[in-house]
Amino acid sequence: MGEFPTDLQHFFVAGISYKKSDSAVRSRFAISNDQYEQILHAAKSRGITELFVLSTCNRTEIYGVARDIEQLVSLICEATGQSADEFRNFAYLLRGEDATQHLFEVAAGLDSQILGDYEIVGQIKLAVKFSKERSGIGPFIERLFNQVLQTSKLIKNNTALSSGTVSVSFAAIQYLKEQVPDVADKTVLLIGTGKIGRNTCKNLIDYLGCQNITLINRTHEKAEELARELNIEALHSSHLNQALAQADIIVVAANAPEPIVSAAHLTGSHNQWIIDLSIPNNVHTDVASLPGKQLLNVDELSRMKDENLLKRQAEVPKALQIIADQTAEFLEWCRMRRQLAVLRVVKLKLEEIHTSTLTTNPELQQWVYNTTLASSDDAASRIQKVLNTMAAKMRVKNQRGCHYLEAINDFIAFGAN
Repeated sequence: MGEFPTDLQHFFVAGISYKKSDSAVRSRFAISNDQYEQILHAAKSRGITELFVLSTCNRTEIYGVARDIEQLVSLICEATGQSADEFRNFAYLLRGEDATQHLFEVAAGLDSQILGDYEIVGQIKLAVKFSKERSGIGPFIERLFNQVLQTSKLIKNNTALSSGTVSVSFAAIQYLKEQVPDVADKTVLLIGTGKIGRNTCKNLIDYLGCQNITLINRTHEKAEELARELNIEALHSSHLNQALAQADIIVVAANAPEPIVSAAHLTGSHNQWIIDLSIPNNVHTDVASLPGKQLLNVDELSRMKDENLLKRQAEVPKALQIIADQTAEFLEWCRMRRQLAVLRVVKLKLEEIHTSTLTTNPELQQWVYNTTLASSDDAASRIQKVLNTMAAKMRVKNQRGCHYLEAINDFIAFGAN
């Protein structure tokens, strides 16, 4: 397998998102930590040393420096056991500047289902951290990642794109407020106390005034810890069926590979509102067909428009201008990095020409011994002059092949003068 340079033209992103795929499709391509480990291991065996995977409820994306984009598609599909052809049916495959632009827009919340959703920044940080801890991040992605974080911060501080609370979990709170009569008095069951579950629980209390909340988590100690903090109740998972039957509102923010709530659990006749914030979906779709049961998943919640949407839309041009300024800075770094690589190669070639000429030309070698004009110091000075001239020309116009030939001619010319 041939090597490939770590540069912009070998940087790709292959992904699917809510734009072309529903939650059921995205569930099949969602990446767990074990699968992430598998991807990193397989990538290294194929010569891919820089990549990270972003897998959220709205998207699964793999960013990497590779020989071609099909390498990244294969890594995702092999890890998930899904068809590459199906993936391509829903996927976007981007390269170079288009791939970097996409990452900047994702991190800014411009590509989120709910415009301006700032939670994605934390998810990108975790994704890169996971890869970096396993030696999956190199200089190129490290620099890009830092520029992306800086850009996201500038947008948050200098625009109103993320004004208000715009996460999917808060959209669930808005839905309950609008649709559930006397919501503060309802019995709430929240399954899953990870970041999304924790945020949702606090919003239930702070914004809706709910107090009759019961937590259930796979690791009971985590549920107990949050329950103590918020002065609510936690039950062991063995009580799940009973809690499901009794609750008025059920919020599922777990991370199970298959549905943990189905129609068989909800046989009561009273009205229940069930919100599934999980990807893969943790509430079976058969629940929606039950009388008196209202089921919403992340796709439906994300389509709900909140009162801040128009304000945030007006901020999009400002955010895009900040991204343009920052991407220009990153692309300049890429250009300078490429030029330095070319200059290093040219320098080695000129040194080789100098040494080769002395070795193969006895008359010139004797002349060198008798003059200071062709001393090693003078040769180094001539080479540096040539490189300086070449670098100046490359800054004006990118014609690396032409400048390479010019550099050799300049070196010879300097020696003749």
